[in-house]
Amino acid sequence: MPKQIVILGTNGNCVDIFETIDSINAHHGSRIFECRGFLDDNPSTHGQTLCGVKVLGSLALACELADCHFVNGIGSPANYMHKEAIIARTNVPLARFATLVHPSATVAKSAQVGRGTVIFENVTITSNVRIGNHVIVLPNSVISHDVVIDDYTCITGGVCIAGGTRVGRHCYLGANSSLINNITIGDFSLIGMGSVVLKGVAENSVVVGNPARFLRPSR
Repeated sequence: MPKQIVILGTNGNCVDIFETIDSINAHHGSRIFECRGFLDDNPSTHGQTLCGVKVLGSLALACELADCHFVNGIGSPANYMHKEAIIARTNVPLARFATLVHPSATVAKSAQVGRGTVIFENVTITSNVRIGNHVIVLPNSVISHDVVIDDYTCITGGVCIAGGTRVGRHCYLGANSSLINNITIGDFSLIGMGSVVLKGVAENSVVVGNPARFLRPSR
């Protein structure tokens, strides 16, 4: 029997997660996963159909779906720092969150990928990388050797992280940003689209530009 998956959220990333499930099944030639539906706290979505399956109700419904596993797609520049609280509304233990890796992604054998994390198309994750729980890595990103990415962080499309860098919890790395090696990005920080980060970033910071400079506190 395929593992039943419920996707948290109904945004574009959630549709991409649904299609990643399809790609995993096609790659294996069998139904490894089956999407039971979506959950969203926006009541206007309830009962609607997305990707051919229903939006079942709010996040609080998750605890009633005892035979399901979950994956979170909620996370944007507006709410990335609230991901932990959003997921906590499900009252679902970490062990019931699925880890999804698109078949086109390359993940080194020595890399570690946490629970509830999603790795999208054409991502490259090299040796000794450690990725925490509930992280999302969008297409075409490169995570080099010995990088650490902590829980609840969003790595968007085309990001390049050089070796030995640490990215904290609840961070958001904008599309096509690049991070030099052996620096630390503090918790709750946002790196603007296309930014080139050449030095460490203090927690609770928004940095933008080439080279990236502090713009404002993130919260």
